Amino acid sequence: MTKRIGFFTRLLDDAPPAERYRLALAQVVEAERVGFDAAWVAQHHFNGDEGGLPSPFVFLASAAAATSRIRLGTGIVTLPMDEPIRVAEDAAVLDHLSGGRLELGLGAGGTPSSFAPFGLDSEQRGPIYGAKVETLRRALRGEDLGAGNRLYPPAGNLDARVWQATFSAAGGERAGGAGDGLLLSRTQPRPKDAPAASLAALQLPIVEAYLGALPAGIAPRILASRSVFVADDRDEARRLAETGLRRVAAHFAASGHIILGDTLDDLLRTFDSHVGTPEEVAESLVRDETLQHASEVSVQVHSIDPPHSFILRSIELFATRVAPALGWRESARLALARAI
Repeated sequence: MTKRIGFFTRLLDDAPPAERYRLALAQVVEAERVGFDAAWVAQHHFNGDEGGLPSPFVFLASAAAATSRIRLGTGIVTLPMDEPIRVAEDAAVLDHLSGGRLELGLGAGGTPSSFAPFGLDSEQRGPIYGAKVETLRRALRGEDLGAGNRLYPPAGNLDARVWQATFSAAGGERAGGAGDGLLLSRTQPRPKDAPAASLAALQLPIVEAYLGALPAGIAPRILASRSVFVADDRDEARRLAETGLRRVAAHFAASGHIILGDTLDDLLRTFDSHVGTPEEVAESLVRDETLQHASEVSVQVHSIDPPHSFILRSIELFATRVAPALGWRESARLALARAI
């Protein structure tokens, strides 16, 4: 299976908001130039250290104007905190502006403190999410939303480009049963009785549940996001990785992650990070069993978060040397050759 490759960002460059957005836009443009298939952005409210973008459709509209081919994805819209008909309207407008390039990723959200300002109880996010997904789907399908009102502009086939994010097998089954794509995270908390469990051990049951629930005739869409930082020099890659990972280790521990030790290699395992030269990163990724089932591999530099110039170089090295070495997107090298 030829895998699509994606670039993912939470917009965490060390800069004020306007500069963060400018740098992230430049990274998306570079991803298109070197042959990436998709660019994904996360939505986070309130905490700029967790994610720098509360309004993904606004940013992606700017990205759509600056690009022509790359697909543009929300990874994710935290739907419980949004009004689903407004989400459908914004998504439909963006899809028309971008020439049908939107991929609509949805999720329940994971930061409990973000729910209170919206008048919501984070413990109820599951049921709230389920109800809002149903309303969103009715809008996307052009159904009557009350008093004869239907979505305008119409969403076309956007309902067939919905993805759902989850940490659980039940969530995988829900996404599969709906015929949606499955979004798998770059990392997730380990159970206390298995702190060194591989990411594949946690995610393969989700994949199996998804595939088992997928209706006949629907092709699976599985995106595996991974923390990847590629550099020309091994020592420099590891130096930047250590700086970034040590900076966020305490925050991750507070949110339920078990830190496996204090060496850099311990931190790389804890944060499921693939770091090094193109050859080292390719060798590391090929050992990730989940990726064998993925139709798209989306790479992000979080939580290493090196300077912008290193992010641009990592994007280029991944597309032109890592992905082709693994048999993914051989056309990426050709796209770069045409652009030069």
